[in-house]
Amino acid sequence: MKLQPLGDRVVVQPTDEAESRTPSGLVIPDTAKEKPQIGEVIAVGPGARDDDGDRIQMDVSVGDRVLYSKFAGTEVKLDSDEYLVLSERDILAIVS
Repeated sequence: MKLQPLGDRVVVQPTDEAESRTPSGLVIPDTAKEKPQIGEVIAVGPGARDDDGDRIQMDVSVGDRVLYSKFAGTEVKLDSDEYLVLSERDILAIVS
């Protein structure tokens, strides 16, 4: 199944880069880990429209690693994969 976002929406697959141990070596259980805020852009919508009806070009593209707001977007699970559909304004930065 393929997701094609509309307007200025972006589909992001969150990466699991959360630390599983503290600096002192204690193991952090999954229930105590923070939600990831970095993910890879899987699909990008065509962009929002301005007042004249022209498309505004998106700042991100497929394959970019991005940093997004902690509680932004809508979580979607398709074929055992988890995705996040969020607005472009919820993306804070491109991670290089």
